[in-house]
Amino acid sequence: MSDLAPDRAALESLLDFYAEAGVDCALDEAPHDRFAEAARPAPAHRPAPPAPEAAPSRRPLSPAPASPAEAAEDARERARSAATLAELEALLAGFESCALKFSAKNLCFSDGNPLGRLMLVGEAPGADEDRVGKPFVGRAGQLLDRMLAAIGLDRGAVYIANIVPWRPPGNRDPTPQEVAMCKPFLERQIELADPDILVCLGGASARELLGVKEGILRSRGRWFPYRTRRDIRALATLHPAYLLRSPLQKRLAWRDFRALRRALDEKTGPA
Repeated sequence: MSDLAPDRAALESLLDFYAEAGVDCALDEAPHDRFAEAARPAPAHRPAPPAPEAAPSRRPLSPAPASPAEAAEDARERARSAATLAELEALLAGFESCALKFSAKNLCFSDGNPLGRLMLVGEAPGADEDRVGKPFVGRAGQLLDRMLAAIGLDRGAVYIANIVPWRPPGNRDPTPQEVAMCKPFLERQIELADPDILVCLGGASARELLGVKEGILRSRGRWFPYRTRRDIRALATLHPAYLLRSPLQKRLAWRDFRALRRALDEKTGPA
């Protein structure tokens, strides 16, 4: 038996090498159908292996409402409970009834100064906003910055949000159900920020917040009443993304922003 010891040690060393290299089965001279072998009944002298237990079904992180209407009502109750913007953002981050949350990278709650006298509301984040987690940071946002600078404002003086805080897949328009679920959070956001003037950027924002039925080209430049904690003025104007596609319409947006500057100056009054 002593003559076999070196061979045994060499064999064990070789097996260890194979195991470390990932070789976990031996090959034969002829091919084997492992699927067919696995389907064969176990030999009579060997007990069949126990059937694997069924995997437990995954439970959702939170029970989903039965309908979009119930989800919208749940959103209203959550939004009403927020006493501050920070609480509202946390509640929105934990709101799981809107499917957009699960396809987006980040929540785009707001940007700018929540104490600013002016609040601007767009429709939904795009790819750049989704990546950064803030509204209006892409090309449309850069144009918005230039438009604000033209009337002496910047992001430190205004507060910016969207109707829907998550990017819809492929930059599609949000569905009415998605808007209905997110709108209560935005309305509470406006109420807590309590701006002097609200600006609706684009037709979707004007339709949802101001009840405008006609197109934005007919409603832009007009002032509307809006109720937060008090009655404030709201202006409908063109969305910067639309202006990038139709640069000739920038002249109309410039008229709106000049009217906005006058309204801010009238509110402030003479020094």
